[in-house]
Amino acid sequence: MHALRARLDSVRDRLARAASRAGRDPASVRLVAVSKTFSAERVRAAAAAGQVDFGENKVQEALRKMDETADLPLRWHLVGHLQSNKARKTAARFDVIHSLDGVALMRQLDEAAVAAGRSLDLLVQVDLAGEPTKHGIRPEAVLPLLEAARTCRAARVKGLMLLPPAVSEPEAARASFVELRRLRDRLAAAGVDPAMLGELSMGMSGDFEVAIEEGATIVRVGSAIFGPREQSASA
Repeated sequence: MHALRARLDSVRDRLARAASRAGRDPASVRLVAVSKTFSAERVRAAAAAGQVDFGENKVQEALRKMDETADLPLRWHLVGHLQSNKARKTAARFDVIHSLDGVALMRQLDEAAVAAGRSLDLLVQVDLAGEPTKHGIRPEAVLPLLEAARTCRAARVKGLMLLPPAVSEPEAARASFVELRRLRDRLAAAGVDPAMLGELSMGMSGDFEVAIEEGATIVRVGSAIFGPREQSASA
């Protein structure tokens, strides 16, 4: 656990230095510790070091950890793909969904959040590269989704999310981050409500510093904080 705290401190320091290089306030970047496959005890250790935001890929695995850490004031992010049949339980427990990829799913999440009596933040996952193995919507579909989001009652679209193509060097991901930022800027120029474009969730353990330099407001960091992945339980 001492090693975990040291890694977390190192990531925070790298985040701050990247923000400073870009002339940004480090406080403008939210660090999400991606705890998928790691135990609730690891989540508790990170929380004891001041971490509040945690990300999970699988709903059932996350719900178990939420129950095991219910005494802590944590904020939970779903960063993996969401199947529509899990929309209701997801909307009732998570704070932020990073993987919105369609109007129908948005409607389901909104209705579920209304039924649960709570608000829910959504990020639109954008597929810039057209990769068949990844989820998300193509850039040209983002504006119609945002227009549809204006009628939501409890769910609120807050920005965009990106999973860039795998690269061997962090610098190779920069073009993807720039492209997402430019898409955000084009949407703003088209008159989209700024409240729907405030967040850019991009950057992970291998490239989060480059993402921050290009405007990321949320970075999703797992192994750089928790170490090598553990074998996941069924979820």
